[in-house]
Amino acid sequence: MTPSINAVGFTLEQKQSEMIDSKLKRISYADDLIVDLMLKIKHDKAYVFDATANFRWGVQAHVSAEDFDFAAALNKLMDVLDNKIKKEKDKVQEK
Repeated sequence: MTPSINAVGFTLEQKQSEMIDSKLKRISYADDLIVDLMLKIKHDKAYVFDATANFRWGVQAHVSAEDFDFAAALNKLMDVLDNKIKKEKDKVQEK
């Protein structure tokens, strides 16, 4: 899995970048399933996280989360992304 992180409207601090890296370890079980993961973070009044995961078998999954707190938004995104990956993995294993 190749993650790419893009911050829009603000500069990503070192602490935030490390937090993202540590949270991405949560989905490390899917490293061989996901080709690349594009993470876009926008900050206006709240932090908006958009993630697009491209799976090895050609399926694309898009999830997003929003919160006024960076860590809370990241946690919401990781919960949704984790569930999405598990569902996609189960679908492929059924076939």
